[in-house]
Amino acid sequence: MERGKRSGSSSDLGIDIAGSFFKPIEGAGPPSPSAGNTKITVVGVGNVGMAIAQTILTQGLTSELALVDVQADKLRGEMLDLQHAAAFLPRTKIVAGTDYGVSAGSDMCIITAGARQREGESRLALVERNLELFKSIVPHLAKHSPDAILVVVSNPVDILTYVAWKLSGFPSNRVVGSGTNLDSSRFRFMIADHLDVSAQDVQAYIIGEHGDSSVALWSSISVGGVPVMSFLDKNQIPYEKKHLEAIHQAVVNSAYEVIGLKGYTSWAIGYSAANLVKSVVRNQRRIHPVSVLAKGFHGIEEEVFLSLPAQVGRGGVLGVASIHLTDEETERL
Repeated sequence: MERGKRSGSSSDLGIDIAGSFFKPIEGAGPPSPSAGNTKITVVGVGNVGMAIAQTILTQGLTSELALVDVQADKLRGEMLDLQHAAAFLPRTKIVAGTDYGVSAGSDMCIITAGARQREGESRLALVERNLELFKSIVPHLAKHSPDAILVVVSNPVDILTYVAWKLSGFPSNRVVGSGTNLDSSRFRFMIADHLDVSAQDVQAYIIGEHGDSSVALWSSISVGGVPVMSFLDKNQIPYEKKHLEAIHQAVVNSAYEVIGLKGYTSWAIGYSAANLVKSVVRNQRRIHPVSVLAKGFHGIEEEVFLSLPAQVGRGGVLGVASIHLTDEETERL
Protein backbone atom coordinates (compact mmCIF):
# COMPACT_ATOMS: atom_id res chain seq x y z
CA MET A 1 0.00 0.00 0.00
CA GLU A 2 1.23 3.50 -0.77
CA ARG A 3 2.43 5.51 2.22
CA GLY A 4 -0.25 7.93 3.43
CA LYS A 5 -3.07 6.13 1.60
CA ARG A 6 -5.77 4.74 3.84
CA SER A 7 -6.94 1.20 3.35
CA GLY A 8 -10.57 1.01 2.32
CA SER A 9 -10.82 4.67 1.33
CA SER A 10 -13.38 5.74 -1.26
CA SER A 11 -10.58 6.15 -3.83
CA ASP A 12 -9.74 2.44 -3.41
CA LEU A 13 -13.33 1.66 -4.44
CA GLY A 14 -13.12 3.78 -7.57
CA ILE A 15 -15.87 6.14 -6.42
CA ASP A 16 -15.83 9.63 -5.00
CA ILE A 17 -18.15 9.29 -1.99
CA ALA A 18 -16.96 12.53 -0.37
CA GLY A 19 -17.66 14.47 -3.55
CA SER A 20 -21.24 13.20 -3.53
CA PHE A 21 -21.79 13.60 0.19
CA PHE A 22 -20.66 17.22 0.42
CA LYS A 23 -21.60 19.95 -2.04
CA PRO A 24 -19.42 23.11 -2.23
CA ILE A 25 -21.11 26.42 -1.53
CA GLU A 26 -21.41 28.97 -4.31
CA GLY A 27 -18.43 31.31 -4.76
CA ALA A 28 -15.99 29.25 -2.69
CA GLY A 29 -12.28 30.02 -2.94
CA PRO A 30 -9.09 28.04 -2.22
CA PRO A 31 -7.88 27.47 1.36
CA SER A 32 -5.90 30.29 2.96
CA PRO A 33 -2.12 29.80 3.22
CA SER A 34 -0.88 28.79 6.68
CA ALA A 35 2.45 29.74 8.21
CA GLY A 36 2.27 27.05 10.89
CA ASN A 37 1.61 29.31 13.87
CA THR A 38 -1.98 30.39 14.37
CA LYS A 39 -3.22 33.89 15.17
CA ILE A 40 -6.80 34.57 16.19
CA THR A 41 -8.43 37.96 16.67
CA VAL A 42 -11.52 38.50 18.81
CA VAL A 43 -13.37 41.76 18.17
CA GLY A 44 -15.37 42.83 21.20
CA VAL A 45 -14.32 42.15 24.80
CA GLY A 46 -17.78 41.94 26.32
CA ASN A 47 -19.07 38.84 28.07
CA VAL A 48 -19.33 36.76 24.89
CA GLY A 49 -15.98 37.88 23.45
CA MET A 50 -14.11 37.12 26.65
CA ALA A 51 -15.84 33.76 27.09
CA ILE A 52 -14.66 32.84 23.59
CA ALA A 53 -11.14 34.17 24.23
CA GLN A 54 -10.85 32.34 27.52
CA THR A 55 -12.05 29.04 26.03
CA ILE A 56 -9.66 29.36 23.05
CA LEU A 57 -6.76 29.95 25.45
CA THR A 58 -7.54 27.09 27.83
CA GLN A 59 -7.86 24.68 24.90
CA GLY A 60 -4.53 25.80 23.42
CA LEU A 61 -5.99 26.61 20.00
CA THR A 62 -3.77 29.55 19.03
CA SER A 63 -0.18 30.79 19.20
CA GLU A 64 -1.26 34.44 19.37
CA LEU A 65 -4.51 36.03 20.52
CA ALA A 66 -5.39 39.62 19.60
CA LEU A 67 -8.22 41.51 21.27
CA VAL A 68 -9.86 44.57 19.67
CA ASP A 69 -12.39 46.92 21.22
CA VAL A 70 -13.23 50.64 21.31
CA GLN A 71 -13.13 50.78 25.12
CA ALA A 72 -9.41 51.21 25.76
CA ASP A 73 -9.42 50.82 29.56
CA LYS A 74 -11.59 47.69 29.61
CA LEU A 75 -9.58 46.26 26.72
CA ARG A 76 -6.26 46.72 28.52
CA GLY A 77 -7.73 45.35 31.73
CA GLU A 78 -8.96 42.17 29.99
CA MET A 79 -5.60 41.72 28.23
CA LEU A 80 -3.65 42.05 31.51
CA ASP A 81 -6.04 39.72 33.31
CA LEU A 82 -5.41 37.02 30.71
CA GLN A 83 -1.66 37.68 30.56
CA HIS A 84 -1.41 37.25 34.35
CA ALA A 85 -2.74 33.70 33.93
CA ALA A 86 0.18 32.79 31.64
CA ALA A 87 1.63 30.30 34.12
CA PHE A 88 -1.56 28.26 34.00
CA LEU A 89 -2.16 28.31 30.23
CA PRO A 90 -0.50 26.92 27.10
CA ARG A 91 2.11 29.41 25.87
CA THR A 92 0.24 32.09 23.93
CA LYS A 93 1.12 35.66 23.00
CA ILE A 94 -1.75 37.96 24.03
CA VAL A 95 -2.00 41.46 22.54
CA ALA A 96 -4.73 44.09 22.43
CA GLY A 97 -5.48 47.43 20.82
CA THR A 98 -8.18 49.81 19.70
CA ASP A 99 -6.46 49.99 16.29
CA TYR A 100 -7.11 47.09 13.92
CA GLY A 101 -3.42 46.95 13.07
CA VAL A 102 -3.06 44.65 16.09
CA SER A 103 -5.12 42.06 14.20
CA ALA A 104 -2.76 41.94 11.20
CA GLY A 105 -1.97 38.49 9.84
CA SER A 106 -4.80 36.70 11.63
CA ASP A 107 -5.89 33.26 10.50
CA MET A 108 -9.32 33.76 12.04
CA CYS A 109 -11.20 36.88 13.07
CA ILE A 110 -14.16 36.37 15.40
CA ILE A 111 -16.64 39.24 15.59
CA THR A 112 -18.63 39.42 18.81
CA ALA A 113 -19.03 43.21 18.99
CA GLY A 114 -22.54 44.55 18.86
CA ALA A 115 -25.47 45.81 20.84
CA ARG A 116 -26.53 43.37 23.52
CA GLN A 117 -29.87 41.64 23.08
CA ARG A 118 -32.35 43.07 25.57
CA GLU A 119 -34.77 40.94 27.55
CA GLY A 120 -37.72 40.11 25.31
CA GLU A 121 -36.04 41.54 22.21
CA SER A 122 -35.84 39.34 19.12
CA ARG A 123 -32.50 38.88 17.39
CA LEU A 124 -33.90 40.45 14.23
CA ALA A 125 -34.64 43.67 16.12
CA LEU A 126 -30.89 44.08 16.57
CA VAL A 127 -30.28 44.53 12.82
CA GLU A 128 -30.29 48.30 12.60
CA ARG A 129 -28.29 48.73 15.79
CA ASN A 130 -25.51 46.45 14.59
CA LEU A 131 -25.41 47.14 10.85
CA GLU A 132 -23.57 50.46 11.13
CA LEU A 133 -21.13 48.95 13.61
CA PHE A 134 -20.14 46.24 11.14
CA LYS A 135 -19.29 48.88 8.54
CA SER A 136 -16.62 50.13 10.96
CA ILE A 137 -15.25 46.64 11.70
CA VAL A 138 -15.24 44.30 8.72
CA PRO A 139 -13.31 46.40 6.13
CA HIS A 140 -10.47 46.89 8.66
CA LEU A 141 -10.24 43.18 9.38
CA ALA A 142 -10.23 42.38 5.65
CA LYS A 143 -7.49 44.95 5.04
CA HIS A 144 -5.14 43.68 7.76
CA SER A 145 -5.90 39.94 7.38
CA PRO A 146 -6.86 39.36 3.72
CA ASP A 147 -6.47 35.57 4.03
CA ALA A 148 -8.43 35.18 7.26
CA ILE A 149 -11.60 33.25 7.93
CA LEU A 150 -14.29 35.52 9.38
CA VAL A 151 -16.52 34.08 12.08
CA VAL A 152 -19.56 36.15 13.02
CA VAL A 153 -21.14 35.64 16.43
CA SER A 154 -22.99 38.97 16.81
CA ASN A 155 -26.77 38.84 16.44
CA PRO A 156 -28.81 38.59 14.29
CA VAL A 157 -26.03 36.30 13.15
CA ASP A 158 -27.41 35.18 9.77
CA ILE A 159 -28.02 38.70 8.48
CA LEU A 160 -24.74 40.02 9.91
CA THR A 161 -22.80 37.12 8.35
CA TYR A 162 -24.26 38.14 4.99
CA VAL A 163 -23.25 41.74 5.74
CA ALA A 164 -19.71 40.64 6.67
CA TRP A 165 -19.45 38.64 3.43
CA LYS A 166 -20.47 41.63 1.34
CA LEU A 167 -18.27 44.12 3.23
CA SER A 168 -15.18 41.89 3.23
CA GLY A 169 -15.23 40.82 -0.41
CA PHE A 170 -14.03 37.39 0.78
CA PRO A 171 -15.05 34.17 -0.99
CA SER A 172 -18.13 32.67 0.63
CA ASN A 173 -16.30 29.74 2.20
CA ARG A 174 -14.22 32.12 4.34
CA VAL A 175 -17.19 33.85 5.98
CA VAL A 176 -19.22 31.80 8.45
CA GLY A 177 -21.66 32.54 11.24
CA SER A 178 -21.93 30.68 14.53
CA GLY A 179 -25.52 30.05 13.44
CA THR A 180 -27.34 27.15 15.05
CA ASN A 181 -24.21 25.41 16.33
CA LEU A 182 -25.27 26.29 19.88
CA ASP A 183 -28.99 25.71 19.19
CA SER A 184 -28.10 22.18 18.05
CA SER A 185 -26.08 21.62 21.22
CA ARG A 186 -29.09 22.67 23.30
CA PHE A 187 -31.28 20.38 21.18
CA ARG A 188 -28.94 17.42 21.72
CA PHE A 189 -28.85 18.13 25.45
CA MET A 190 -32.64 18.14 25.75
CA ILE A 191 -33.06 14.94 23.73
CA ALA A 192 -30.29 13.28 25.77
CA ASP A 193 -31.99 14.42 28.97
CA HIS A 194 -35.29 12.85 27.85
CA LEU A 195 -33.57 9.57 26.92
CA ASP A 196 -31.06 9.57 29.82
CA VAL A 197 -27.98 9.22 27.58
CA SER A 198 -24.91 11.33 26.92
CA ALA A 199 -25.48 14.29 24.59
CA GLN A 200 -22.36 13.18 22.71
CA ASP A 201 -24.25 10.07 21.57
CA VAL A 202 -27.10 12.13 20.12
CA GLN A 203 -26.92 13.22 16.47
CA ALA A 204 -29.41 16.03 15.95
CA TYR A 205 -29.50 19.34 14.10
CA ILE A 206 -31.33 22.62 14.25
CA ILE A 207 -30.99 24.45 10.92
CA GLY A 208 -32.21 27.64 9.28
CA GLU A 209 -32.34 30.92 11.19
CA HIS A 210 -30.56 31.21 14.52
CA GLY A 211 -33.71 32.40 16.19
CA ASP A 212 -37.43 32.00 16.44
CA SER A 213 -37.98 30.42 12.99
CA SER A 214 -35.28 27.75 13.26
CA VAL A 215 -36.08 24.25 11.99
CA ALA A 216 -35.64 21.07 14.04
CA LEU A 217 -34.66 18.11 11.85
CA TRP A 218 -36.60 15.39 13.66
CA SER A 219 -36.39 13.07 10.67
CA SER A 220 -32.62 12.67 10.95
CA ILE A 221 -32.16 12.36 14.73
CA SER A 222 -30.25 9.29 15.84
CA VAL A 223 -29.03 8.03 19.20
CA GLY A 224 -26.17 5.55 19.20
CA GLY A 225 -26.74 5.04 15.48
CA VAL A 226 -30.45 4.29 15.93
CA PRO A 227 -32.78 6.58 13.92
CA VAL A 228 -35.20 7.75 16.61
CA MET A 229 -38.35 8.52 14.61
CA SER A 230 -38.25 5.35 12.52
CA PHE A 231 -37.58 3.36 15.71
CA LEU A 232 -40.70 4.82 17.33
CA ASP A 233 -42.79 4.10 14.23
CA LYS A 234 -41.43 0.59 13.72
CA ASN A 235 -42.07 -0.37 17.34
CA GLN A 236 -45.45 1.40 17.34
CA ILE A 237 -44.43 3.62 20.24
CA PRO A 238 -46.93 6.46 20.40
CA TYR A 239 -45.79 10.07 20.54
CA GLU A 240 -47.54 13.37 20.01
CA LYS A 241 -46.25 16.01 17.66
CA LYS A 242 -46.96 18.71 20.23
CA HIS A 243 -44.42 17.12 22.56
CA LEU A 244 -41.77 17.33 19.84
CA GLU A 245 -42.70 20.95 19.19
CA ALA A 246 -42.41 21.67 22.91
CA ILE A 247 -38.80 20.43 22.91
CA HIS A 248 -37.97 22.61 19.91
CA GLN A 249 -39.67 25.61 21.49
CA ALA A 250 -37.64 25.06 24.65
CA VAL A 251 -34.50 25.25 22.50
CA VAL A 252 -35.69 28.50 20.93
CA ASN A 253 -36.51 29.97 24.35
CA SER A 254 -33.25 28.85 26.00
CA ALA A 255 -31.31 32.04 25.29
CA TYR A 256 -34.23 34.21 26.35
CA GLU A 257 -34.44 32.32 29.65
CA VAL A 258 -30.72 32.76 30.35
CA ILE A 259 -30.87 36.45 29.43
CA GLY A 260 -33.85 36.90 31.74
CA LEU A 261 -31.99 35.24 34.62
CA LYS A 262 -28.44 36.60 34.33
CA GLY A 263 -28.75 39.41 31.78
CA TYR A 264 -26.72 37.83 28.98
CA THR A 265 -25.46 34.54 27.56
CA SER A 266 -21.74 33.80 27.47
CA TRP A 267 -20.33 30.42 28.47
CA ALA A 268 -22.29 28.18 26.09
CA ILE A 269 -21.57 30.41 23.07
CA GLY A 270 -17.94 30.57 24.22
CA TYR A 271 -17.62 26.80 24.06
CA SER A 272 -19.61 26.65 20.82
CA ALA A 273 -17.36 29.18 19.07
CA ALA A 274 -14.18 27.57 20.39
CA ASN A 275 -15.43 24.22 19.12
CA LEU A 276 -15.80 25.77 15.66
CA VAL A 277 -12.33 27.36 15.91
CA LYS A 278 -10.87 23.97 16.80
CA SER A 279 -12.35 22.38 13.69
CA VAL A 280 -10.78 25.09 11.52
CA VAL A 281 -7.28 25.47 12.98
CA ARG A 282 -6.79 21.71 13.38
CA ASN A 283 -8.44 20.95 10.04
CA GLN A 284 -10.73 18.41 11.66
CA ARG A 285 -13.28 18.51 8.82
CA ARG A 286 -16.10 18.12 11.32
CA ILE A 287 -19.73 18.88 10.52
CA HIS A 288 -21.21 21.92 12.23
CA PRO A 289 -24.64 23.48 11.70
CA VAL A 290 -23.34 26.97 10.94
CA SER A 291 -24.52 29.94 8.92
CA VAL A 292 -23.31 29.66 5.33
CA LEU A 293 -24.31 30.97 1.93
CA ALA A 294 -27.40 28.80 1.40
CA LYS A 295 -28.04 29.59 -2.27
CA GLY A 296 -28.42 26.39 -4.27
CA PHE A 297 -29.42 24.18 -1.34
CA HIS A 298 -32.91 22.78 -0.68
CA GLY A 299 -34.51 25.00 -3.30
CA ILE A 300 -33.11 28.27 -1.94
CA GLU A 301 -32.37 30.60 -4.86
CA GLU A 302 -31.54 33.83 -3.02
CA GLU A 303 -28.20 34.98 -1.62
CA VAL A 304 -29.01 34.40 2.04
CA PHE A 305 -27.03 32.97 4.93
CA LEU A 306 -28.74 30.24 6.94
CA SER A 307 -27.45 27.38 9.05
CA LEU A 308 -26.93 24.07 7.30
CA PRO A 309 -24.81 21.06 8.35
CA ALA A 310 -21.44 22.11 6.91
CA GLN A 311 -18.06 20.43 6.85
CA VAL A 312 -15.51 22.81 8.37
CA GLY A 313 -11.72 22.76 8.12
CA ARG A 314 -8.67 24.88 7.41
CA GLY A 315 -10.27 26.25 4.25
CA GLY A 316 -13.35 27.38 6.17
CA VAL A 317 -16.59 25.87 4.86
CA LEU A 318 -15.51 22.86 2.79
CA GLY A 319 -19.00 21.82 1.77
CA VAL A 320 -22.58 21.26 2.92
CA ALA A 321 -23.76 17.77 3.80
CA SER A 322 -26.40 16.38 1.44
CA ILE A 323 -28.80 15.73 4.28
CA HIS A 324 -32.32 14.55 3.44
CA LEU A 325 -35.17 16.80 4.56
CA THR A 326 -38.83 15.88 4.64
CA ASP A 327 -41.24 18.04 2.67
CA GLU A 328 -42.38 19.72 5.88
CA GLU A 329 -38.78 20.46 6.95
CA THR A 330 -37.96 21.86 3.51
CA GLU A 331 -41.02 24.11 3.61
CA ARG A 332 -40.12 25.41 7.07
CA LEU A 333 -36.56 26.11 5.95
